[in-house]
Amino acid sequence: MAGSKRSAAKVSEDDTPIGPTGRPYRGFPTPPKLDGHGPARIISLCNQKGGVGKTTTTINLAASLASYGRRVLAVDFDPQGALSAGLGIQTHDIPTIYDLLLDGKRDPHEVIVRTRVEGLDVIPANIDLSAAEVHLVNEVAREQTLARALRRVAGEYDVILVDCQPSLGLLTVNALTASHGVLIPLECEFFALRGVAMLIETIDKVRDRLNPTIELDGVLATMYDARTLHSREVLERVVDAFGDDVLETVIGRTVKFPDASVSGMPITEFAPEHAAAQAYLRLARELVARGAVA
Repeated sequence: MAGSKRSAAKVSEDDTPIGPTGRPYRGFPTPPKLDGHGPARIISLCNQKGGVGKTTTTINLAASLASYGRRVLAVDFDPQGALSAGLGIQTHDIPTIYDLLLDGKRDPHEVIVRTRVEGLDVIPANIDLSAAEVHLVNEVAREQTLARALRRVAGEYDVILVDCQPSLGLLTVNALTASHGVLIPLECEFFALRGVAMLIETIDKVRDRLNPTIELDGVLATMYDARTLHSREVLERVVDAFGDDVLETVIGRTVKFPDASVSGMPITEFAPEHAAAQAYLRLARELVARGAVA
């Protein structure tokens, strides 16, 4: 593979540009407007390796889907609370997903926070969530706690995105049990590939034992840098391993992402004309075209 020269500059026989994944770079149509909302399809964004773009993808995919008229609920399921912070939500002294998990009688609407993005709501999280696994371990049907909570509001949204922590523990199993689909953000870096087989194995176990309907919605290449041979080779290996499960949309590496996070805004609002913002809008269109989102 050292001699790989795949690049975005190639064209197919009919002069269609070849995208970074080595397939013709298709345009995905603008999603049609919906006649109504719900019930939501729940999608978990999972990867037990940290720093691969899960939270960035959750924020910007959620905002992109909302811009196409979808009602979106983003669930911060990571004790670091990066999703909440990235959308400008202060999580001190407000109820969070932790309270919802521990109190099955609590109304989820008490925990949902509106964001500045029209059509996008959030269930926030903070460091309290790190204690949830300890509290849940002795609960009956503990793997289904999140599913029970989200079921009560699913009819009000078109899609629910769950930003999982970088772990394959009880919280992530809860997310997978609640979900219809899984989206795997994967950094275009060699070591990011190593744990994906374990994640796929976990998804298979959840499908066998807890949630027979869960599907792999796709593998999303993130932090891609077409200038480096390493990024191109890693992406080629990902395509070789996962085939059509690899999404055609690829998210490039840019300093605009941390800038947007500091501002508490999705990049689609912070720098709407930037290539990264356009990539997430394209991702939203691709997922709708694939049927992963209504």
